[in-house]
Amino acid sequence: MTGFKEFGKSAANAVLERVGRGVGKVQERKPLSYDVLESQDAYLVVFDAPGITRSDVQVRYVEGEVQVRLDRFRDFHEGFEMRFPGRGLSLDGRARLPPDADVAADEASATLNKNGTLRIEVPKHADGTEVAVVEEPDEAAVDEDEDEHEGAGAES
Repeated sequence: MTGFKEFGKSAANAVLERVGRGVGKVQERKPLSYDVLESQDAYLVVFDAPGITRSDVQVRYVEGEVQVRLDRFRDFHEGFEMRFPGRGLSLDGRARLPPDADVAADEASATLNKNGTLRIEVPKHADGTEVAVVEEPDEAAVDEDEDEHEGAGAES
């Protein structure tokens, strides 16, 4: 009987290990959730990446797309054996900016907060900013002002 129990336990462990590996692989391929926001002077891409530390993150900008690679390392717990590795070690995210986005990718910045929200701000080029239009004074109004000033000087 003992041999049968050990065989059953061993078979169950093998199944759990395979399922855990499968789930881990699926999770590694699952894209990270993100939002793309736009202000007058920048785009903001926000990824959810709980459990990530700053050293786990790689951010790139390639051909209109913010690309994120997260290599999360599991903590080891003394006295415990990994039975079901469900948290992926490597996760990828890609967020495409609008096709007409004119950005200064070399000036982008990334911030990771404590709850695992990764914020990437990509400034727009200054060339794309609006320029205020100022009206020139009407020439007739300028001539009238000059006549008034001349008349005032003549009376003195």
